[in-house]
Amino acid sequence: MTLRTDYCGELGEGDVGRAVTLCGWVGRLREHGEHLAFLDLRDRTGVVQCVVEGAESLHPEYVVMVSGFVRRRPEGADNPALATGTIEVADCKVEVLSRAEPPPFPVSDRTEADEQLRFRYRYLDLRRERPKANLILRAKVNAALRRAMERNRFLEVETPLLWSTTPEGAREFLVPSRRTPGSFFALPQSPQLAKQILMVAGIDRYYQIARCARDEDLRADRQFEFTQLDLEASFAGADDIIGVVTDAVAEAAEAVTGERPGEMARMPWHEAMERYGSDKPDTRLDTELVELTEVFAATSFNAFRAPAVKGLRLPGRATATRRELDELVERAKQLGAKGLVWMKVGEDGTLTSPVAKFLGEDELAALARALDARPGDLLLLVADERPVVWRVLGALRNQLGQLRPDAPRHSFLWVVDFPLFEGLEDDGTPIPAHHPFTMPHPDDMDLIDSDPLKVRSQAYDLVLNDWELGSGSVRIHRPDIQQRIFERLGLSPELIQLRFGFLLEAFRYGVPPHAGFGLGVDRLVTKLAGEDNVREIIAFPKTQSGQDPLTGAPTAGDPRQLAELGLSLRGGRAPGA
Repeated sequence: MTLRTDYCGELGEGDVGRAVTLCGWVGRLREHGEHLAFLDLRDRTGVVQCVVEGAESLHPEYVVMVSGFVRRRPEGADNPALATGTIEVADCKVEVLSRAEPPPFPVSDRTEADEQLRFRYRYLDLRRERPKANLILRAKVNAALRRAMERNRFLEVETPLLWSTTPEGAREFLVPSRRTPGSFFALPQSPQLAKQILMVAGIDRYYQIARCARDEDLRADRQFEFTQLDLEASFAGADDIIGVVTDAVAEAAEAVTGERPGEMARMPWHEAMERYGSDKPDTRLDTELVELTEVFAATSFNAFRAPAVKGLRLPGRATATRRELDELVERAKQLGAKGLVWMKVGEDGTLTSPVAKFLGEDELAALARALDARPGDLLLLVADERPVVWRVLGALRNQLGQLRPDAPRHSFLWVVDFPLFEGLEDDGTPIPAHHPFTMPHPDDMDLIDSDPLKVRSQAYDLVLNDWELGSGSVRIHRPDIQQRIFERLGLSPELIQLRFGFLLEAFRYGVPPHAGFGLGVDRLVTKLAGEDNVREIIAFPKTQSGQDPLTGAPTAGDPRQLAELGLSLRGGRAPGA
């Protein structure tokens, strides 16, 4: 039995005169005379006004079926805020399908409830326009991504949710095995090894919209569970993968905004760090880091006698108070700097600063020229090891930079040529910046043993504004290169076999050159929706503390379940204690 003939938000002037039956929730009720009322009926598609007689028995959030005919609203009664604002449903008969208690907060975008309360009653929160619109937008993005992948001849394949532990740099969620006490599955951080095996299997273009999990602290761009567009292609290099992902992301953006993004520029990692102090820079901001090391190469000011000195010009910010400046200095120290030098540019171009007296006139003049200092500007300088300078000024740039007047809403950027290693252990063993299957840059092979921190990888990230949307790389498919990387990382043959034996065995039977990518769908949708936190575009998110207010998860294990799994709690703690 079909209860309704139409959806509320899809009615328009073309339906005038037509009889309709609608189903939904009672929104606002407005009395109009003794027995007449206007009822805002709401469903997934929107709201339509219904003219009802005898609405005394109706209350907000009742589930009802309304039958009537569509007519134009009286002259002067149009509501431009509604898509259905020029019509209404009249002569309505209303049948109550389900009654509702008064909700714990108004189901309206006009008031914003506490987040904990919203997520506790998420089923009510999702009736509101903004959260509902975010889920609809997410569905559009997923559909667009699938269209693009099908167009590029990728095959959708589902990989296991219960998998073996993999070293991808984040904590895993372990799942105890009842059939094999003391053993565990791991929820996948990504389908990385599974999709590489699919390349061996001849599934030369794979993708899936994959559910993944990482047991990491939650933040604005990260939840325990996340969704990524995961893809891998054989006989492909970095340019091929970048082209496919660019096409898919452009398709998704167009589905949401109606416009296809312009060209997505590429920038080497080292250039991004030098100019922005970040490998996920927001290129829309009005300031960049400026190299000042040579300016102070012969300085007698000890604080500037450092491996690297850089500066940041903040236009028109010389009005900052001493308290605000002290807070910036403290923030720089929290980020690892020994200190932060600030200078104000006066109306006559004079630089005012507590350290100005320690610098020569030539140094001050060269500094002003290098930073293109103008009256009313605030200058910030950091001198330290280069990675520290990047980190500190990059963070302050994000905090204090202003959007350029001509800045686009969405600024996509490909960052390429990442380092293969991000540092050295105390014994000199390099620390991988990516998983150990990332192919080194062909021009840097000779540096793997002699100078590993200068080795570039064939890795690439896609950045949107100031968020990393995803990462990918060309994979190692040659056994000799793979063995060399394993040895340089100090992995024993036993550990290699334990962690990667099944993959290396597959590689013995003919593995094609291949490359891939993982795109964070949650992050992409968040940015396209104009939100600041991924929680707002997920149907059932966790709070910042990692709790699920709706279900109460995580909860203590039942003693019988723990016994079946061969588990006991340390210290004999009882479940729920």
